[in-house]
Amino acid sequence: MADSLERIGVAVLGAGRWGVHLVRNFLEHPQARLVAVVDHSRDRLEAVKKRFELNSDVVLATEWSQVRLMPEVQAVAIATPASSHYNLIADALRLGYHVLAEKPLTLDPSESLQLCELAQQQQRQLFVDHTYLFHPAVERGKAVVLSGILGDLRYGYAARTHLGPVRFDVDALWDLAIHDIAIFNNWLSETPTQVQATGTVWLQQAESQIPNPQFNTPQSPLKKGDQNTSGLADLVWVTLTYPSGFQAFIHLCWLNPDKQRRLCVAGSEGTLIFDELQTQTPLTIQHGRFEKTDSSPYTPVNQSLEVVSLEPGEPLGRVCDRFLLSIRQNQPSEISSGWVGVQLVQILSCLSESLQQGGRIVTVPQAIKN
Repeated sequence: MADSLERIGVAVLGAGRWGVHLVRNFLEHPQARLVAVVDHSRDRLEAVKKRFELNSDVVLATEWSQVRLMPEVQAVAIATPASSHYNLIADALRLGYHVLAEKPLTLDPSESLQLCELAQQQQRQLFVDHTYLFHPAVERGKAVVLSGILGDLRYGYAARTHLGPVRFDVDALWDLAIHDIAIFNNWLSETPTQVQATGTVWLQQAESQIPNPQFNTPQSPLKKGDQNTSGLADLVWVTLTYPSGFQAFIHLCWLNPDKQRRLCVAGSEGTLIFDELQTQTPLTIQHGRFEKTDSSPYTPVNQSLEVVSLEPGEPLGRVCDRFLLSIRQNQPSEISSGWVGVQLVQILSCLSESLQQGGRIVTVPQAIKN
């Protein structure tokens, strides 16, 4: 175990569901030292203190201002609502802290870009917690795609559905799509140039809206600071078109009891399937292709199912580990840097624009990257 003097002092902002997991991981990491936990709720702070048996060395505070100048702090992990990210991250970077931010980086592409530029100016690491990119199945899946075993890549599809929780600050697009878009981008090593989204509001309608079975009801994207709970899409269909011609289709819904967490990439020689709910075998390859025979020019052959072996490991634990490594090496993460966060926020913003306009195809500006 590393000596305590060598450990990186971390303050966790936000002690909700995800913040608690960050607290646990930094407490357990041999190269980190948890120095503070901040949350507006005293009850949450007390719950964290009791659960992890925190001693007086860990400061519990209800305001960021109470710990922002602590000399022990070297890095900040932010697990607060996305609408608060810009101000908190900017302040932390200006103070010289490295930052791990929960996804999305912000709700505005220009703000996300400003944060990346600020991190660069301050020579500090800005790391975005796109946890799925560190899932063993996703890491292994990228290697499978790059190996060429799937043949020519043709298209992809994903489904992320469940019965709640329903968000009151963002729609299903902003809540759910970022995971699958991040995985597709990572596996394909490219980002979409055009996007399209259609959707329907059932639960939180604006007064003038009624459910539209044609999936073309314009929706209002979340505006910074807007607490209005009306007009948030419950069901969204997404299409992503990549420079290579590859297309991905995503089904998002938070009012479907049929819970799904499935993403596939189909090629000419087989399909790679990541099914998170299949906990024992989350990553498989369904081999198969067409071959010309006397009976048909398109005869399925070589059909078989291969279970892909994975290394064990908690995705969030890997996130924390890579974040600390990024700090020690003073190098941005190739997998989940702030620049990756900018790209994903830009894509979501364009999808939200398409959703507003009844499914119009929107061209994605290419994010500036160092």
